[in-house]
Amino acid sequence: MRFDLITIFPEFFEGPLEHGILRRAREAGLVQIHIQDLREFTKDRHKTVDDRPFGGGEGMVLKPEPLFEAVESLLGHSVGDSSKKNPPGEKTSIILLSAAGKRFTQETARHLAQQDRLILICGRYEGVDERVADHLATEEISVGDFVLSGGELPAALIVDAVTRLLPGALGNEASSVNESFSQIEFESDPQSGSLARHSPLTTRHSLLDFPHYTRPADFRGWTVPEVLIGGNHAEVAKWRRQQALEKTRRNRPDLLAPE
Repeated sequence: MRFDLITIFPEFFEGPLEHGILRRAREAGLVQIHIQDLREFTKDRHKTVDDRPFGGGEGMVLKPEPLFEAVESLLGHSVGDSSKKNPPGEKTSIILLSAAGKRFTQETARHLAQQDRLILICGRYEGVDERVADHLATEEISVGDFVLSGGELPAALIVDAVTRLLPGALGNEASSVNESFSQIEFESDPQSGSLARHSPLTTRHSLLDFPHYTRPADFRGWTVPEVLIGGNHAEVAKWRRQQALEKTRRNRPDLLAPE
């Protein structure tokens, strides 16, 4: 998979992409990451990428011209105009990172992991000309219900979340399944505490990860649950499912809302 990150701060990515799973995935050839400086597509000596919005208001807004040209340069063809639009190509997504976008979830990451190429546009200032969202981006994504100074942090987050879902990126492929926001089937009344699978009345919910413990078994008087050291794998699996449900109910009850 190839990631193209369009930004006015290319040096921002010198650190986040050089460690852990991302570094190993790049070295193994599983992903390619290209950083594109947006200012290379400006026409004036000041390399201006923003302007004041029509209608007035606070702050500056990223202009459409350099963003369209940057994406077109990466694609190798024009995306068209109001008379005719040219799609980016099969299995290529152009993502505008914006607080006004659809919320990024694990399901979004799974969807994006099926693509061959992601072009991520890192917004800045007070926003981006709406024609970028309407006529250039194929998706507009927000990483949460809060506002950041720009799209660089969300871009790094998405690259990480998507990369770890690619075959071969993790040492243990089960790691991307048995973790927070994995989906599990259990009886349709989660308040009952039942986790029976494959019932005729089942529903799918995203659960947080189950608790993890390591040595020492007794740390300052806090001991590891006996079930984890008893050697009964079926009981361990049952305990983990139950604990995942209880933690989800406690910290993220919205994930258990009726579908």
